[in-house]
Amino acid sequence: MKYAFMLTTALATCLCAHLAAAQGPENEEGITAANVAAVIKPEYSPYAGRSYPTRPLFGDTHLHTAVSVDAGTLNRVGQEDAYRFARGEEVLSTGGLRAKLARPLDFLVISDHAEMYGLMPQLLAGDPEVLSTEKGREWYAALTSGNFDTVFATAMAIVGSLSGDEPPIKSEKAVRNAWQAYTALADKYNDPGQFTAMIGFEWTAIGGYNLHRNVLFRGDASVANQTLPFSQFDSKNPEDLWSYMAQFEKRTGSDVLAIPHNGNLSNGRMFTVESFDGKPLTKELAAKRIQYEPLIEVTQIKGDSESHPFLSPNDEFAGYETWDRANLNGTEIKTKDMLKYEYAREALKTGLKLEASLGVNPYKFGFVGSTDSHPSLSTAEEDNFFGKHSGVEPEPHRWEHVVIQAPKPEFNVYGWQQAASGLAVVWATENTREAIFDAMKRKETYATTGTRMTVRFFGGYDFTPKDAETRMPATAGYQKGIPMGGDLPKAPAGKAPTFLVAAMKDPISGNLDRIQVVKGWRDAGGETHEKVYDVAWSDGRVPGPDGKLPAVGNTVDVARATWKNTIGDPELITVWSDPEFDPKQAAFYYAKIIEIPTPRWTAYDTLRFNIKMTDNVPMTTQERAYTSPIWYTP
Repeated sequence: MKYAFMLTTALATCLCAHLAAAQGPENEEGITAANVAAVIKPEYSPYAGRSYPTRPLFGDTHLHTAVSVDAGTLNRVGQEDAYRFARGEEVLSTGGLRAKLARPLDFLVISDHAEMYGLMPQLLAGDPEVLSTEKGREWYAALTSGNFDTVFATAMAIVGSLSGDEPPIKSEKAVRNAWQAYTALADKYNDPGQFTAMIGFEWTAIGGYNLHRNVLFRGDASVANQTLPFSQFDSKNPEDLWSYMAQFEKRTGSDVLAIPHNGNLSNGRMFTVESFDGKPLTKELAAKRIQYEPLIEVTQIKGDSESHPFLSPNDEFAGYETWDRANLNGTEIKTKDMLKYEYAREALKTGLKLEASLGVNPYKFGFVGSTDSHPSLSTAEEDNFFGKHSGVEPEPHRWEHVVIQAPKPEFNVYGWQQAASGLAVVWATENTREAIFDAMKRKETYATTGTRMTVRFFGGYDFTPKDAETRMPATAGYQKGIPMGGDLPKAPAGKAPTFLVAAMKDPISGNLDRIQVVKGWRDAGGETHEKVYDVAWSDGRVPGPDGKLPAVGNTVDVARATWKNTIGDPELITVWSDPEFDPKQAAFYYAKIIEIPTPRWTAYDTLRFNIKMTDNVPMTTQERAYTSPIWYTP
């Protein structure tokens, strides 16, 4: 080895000297700089020079702590413990339970509500300024009474009071102090390359009509401190939020984005074809929306917003953890005509229509999931679920307790209806604020319901079955196509899009059932359609005469809250070509990956607390992932 190295070095030295003496880029012997590089730098490692994202980063863009006015009525765990927990440390919950993640997160956004930001810890600490107000004294007495029913009723009343035009207690100084304390803490726990603490807040508008957004900053505390969180008391109009974001970017030179969530609880207002005040949507507003909202949160504790069985009757997997009885606080019943403006798949189709009429697609968004957890604990694991808020932390009766109390009891939300979901997954080049933010802007992201499966999705025109036979599908993916979140170029004559899709199971979760590709398109008459294709599946199953794939089976032992990975596959990969492609029709495609059935969090509670729940409570689930779409525009 020593002599081979010396020989190679000597040869390189000789060649370099010979080339340096030559005149021009090539001497008479035909030796060029490229020839020399080939001799002295033979490429052996397949990873050398690789610049594309190589591993998914799992995180939560939507976590509340005691600093949020609603969470803080019950929660006593602060922002610092939320960071410690996300990084893998053990902390104590408000109820005194030891809590720890099975695996640390790669990044976290603590997105406490902008409305009366930081007020609740000051109130409970007996801050004289807060207690000098009538409302402050009233809330303090109730929340420190020691009676849970009184505390819970007061918590619901405080949440209800936030729908007014003015904050019940107003203190810009308190907000500023709490915001700057938070941004300093985020900088403290931000550890580039290991853990990213991205700065953010939630704008929470319209009371029961959920139009909420999480606002994320690319920069550090010095940047974020140049503003204060924009709240619904500044405006309940999301168009004004976008203007706030535009002004912030112009003033600071730094970037910001917003992520809407829970369209499923907006009662038809999240993905409409109108402006906030009911006027026809303009090109300018459409452009501003997609500029500042490149992503949506498609799954979380309050249910999925990806699809609904009424809208997608031919999709047997539509409607995961569906909340569809009323708006957020149960003040208005849900009607079926509202659904088309609440769910992501339908919004993507609506976007194709708007693009044809406006020239801009306001709903050209990618997907993430997150928890919206309010106990400061980012738990999306079925066997480690700490609930929506600190009033429903793990205990024998939480499944039957009221989580959201509505004016009409039939619209109450009960503990068992909470979903242990979800996670935001980002294909970033490194674990830093800047790289994660940039990946979000280009929509190279996907959502999961809590599982940590690895998913790749590429589109192009030249993928072949051989590209699915490699252990490094991303090499072909980036060389021949574009990743999730991107746009296909113009279709070459006679070619249909091909898609390279690969999924690898979460090491501690269930095997994979199948990969599906969801296609939506706009026809020549302007109408939109959708179709779900099974493109890869486990266990050698054969589709039936109706084209449907038989169910994968179920190995869950509910009584023991366990399952066997004797069905399904640990990984699936394929190249799929759209068999019905029309180059004149605008379309989108995204992948949906389904796991085999595994125990739901309710099964773990049943076992651990030795209880029996009613028969309407589901005990199994099929975790899944949704990739950001890839678009084709004629």
